[in-house]
Amino acid sequence: MDEGSSSNGMEMEIMPGYMEFITRAYSVMFSAFRDCKDCGLELSRRTLLDHAYISWTEIFMFLMCAVMLTKVRRGLTMYVFEPFAQWCCIQPKDVSKMPESAWKLVFYTMSWSYSTYLLFFTSYSFFQNPPSVFYDWKSGMSVPTDITIAYLIQGSFYGHSIYATIYMDAWRKDSLVMVVHHFITLALITFSYAFRYHNIGILVLFLHDINDVQLEFTKLNVYFKTRGGKEYLINDVLSNMGAISFSITWFWFRLYWFPLKVLWASCVTSIRSVPNIPFYFFFNTLLFALLLMNIYWFLFIVLFVVKVLTGQMKEVNDVREYEEEDLKEKKDTNDQMSTEGKHVQNGITKKKHL
Repeated sequence: MDEGSSSNGMEMEIMPGYMEFITRAYSVMFSAFRDCKDCGLELSRRTLLDHAYISWTEIFMFLMCAVMLTKVRRGLTMYVFEPFAQWCCIQPKDVSKMPESAWKLVFYTMSWSYSTYLLFFTSYSFFQNPPSVFYDWKSGMSVPTDITIAYLIQGSFYGHSIYATIYMDAWRKDSLVMVVHHFITLALITFSYAFRYHNIGILVLFLHDINDVQLEFTKLNVYFKTRGGKEYLINDVLSNMGAISFSITWFWFRLYWFPLKVLWASCVTSIRSVPNIPFYFFFNTLLFALLLMNIYWFLFIVLFVVKVLTGQMKEVNDVREYEEEDLKEKKDTNDQMSTEGKHVQNGITKKKHL
């Protein structure tokens, strides 16, 4: 196998159209599956032992950083974000949600800025030439320090985020999907680092983090729109601008560039640069699952746009969050079920006494 070859003597198209991507990806993946004569658990075990490179020190660093991020978030929430929200006199229902958005805005702004620096201000050309992510790939090759730092930060953040979504964040209609998303992202980060697919990993992170920056910026302006019982136009304008920008870039980055740059490189050109590439189906399954979740969340964006255009929503709000009426109805239902349960239990007790 010529692992060091950049294109195996064939010119690779940098970025296709949708139809070419769909037809070529199907053709290449089906052909790879048909030619895989000894695929199974035994081959997966051998491949894992032969090609996965990750040390216990790196695992320990990941766990320590995940715990540290959780502690830093708690400290910032307690001593910075919540006091600032109360000082600004934002609505009581938003005081508990504002620290979550503030924390995520700080992190995603820093992480996306670093990914942007790596892709556009260094010698890496992965964005301009996605097939190059697999050029000169070798099993166990060293990972550049600047990319290792990005992986450590992102991996520990998603490790923290699994805990935070369940125990710290406000519960939303898509929170269960969000937990699944964090597990898939963490698996992609971990395995792509271990198998030295770090180049394509940086491209995936860059294409996804920008939307989180815009989402949290928009939500913060929604929270700060009403302060001390007064409406502030500047925050209303910024939230509307943020919502429009978020909707456009979500489609452009996650539904256009992501499949036509990342999935094109991982499905089609990877197998030409590196024949018999390890865990080809595993990684592409995770990446396609990520694409499906991006489409799922895009439906929320479409719902939001429809509500705004039809006048059902007078202002920008997160349609994933439960409305106060929904929460009240759920509480009333739970209270009613609890009361009925007590009545049934009392009736059984009385019958026993009789």
